[in-house]
Amino acid sequence: MLDDVVCVAAVTVLGVLEQAYFSLQVIYARRKYSVSPPCTNGPPEFERVFRAQANCSEYFPIFITILWVSGLFFSPAAASICGLLYLYGRYLYFQGYSASAHGRLAPLYFSAKVLWLLIGLSALGVLNSMSQLYLGLDILQQLSGLFFD
Repeated sequence: MLDDVVCVAAVTVLGVLEQAYFSLQVIYARRKYSVSPPCTNGPPEFERVFRAQANCSEYFPIFITILWVSGLFFSPAAASICGLLYLYGRYLYFQGYSASAHGRLAPLYFSAKVLWLLIGLSALGVLNSMSQLYLGLDILQQLSGLFFD
């Protein structure tokens, strides 16, 4: 069982490290722009770094939850690849937003699409498991039969 989800676990650890990196960037920006806690406003350069970190933190619980649900119920490999793409998109988002408010848009749209893909894979995987358990029907096998036979 653990061998099946080791890549999902690795993506999870990478995601936590990314969140730590974002938090450190806020600390550095506080020092650079002389914004002492608990203040959250200051020069626009600080506010963009702060907002980028806060936004990434707000979406992190959603990401981790659907990463694991899709990894357990759909495919650990697909979940891991999507997870890496999402983390890359979030990194680009953070860098883009830190530079300019407009710089966040393309990475934001990219990471949102990946997030929705993970949500879809999670829903499909859970629905398939429930249909197997309660109806004796494997939806994914039926779908693959339609497309690959």
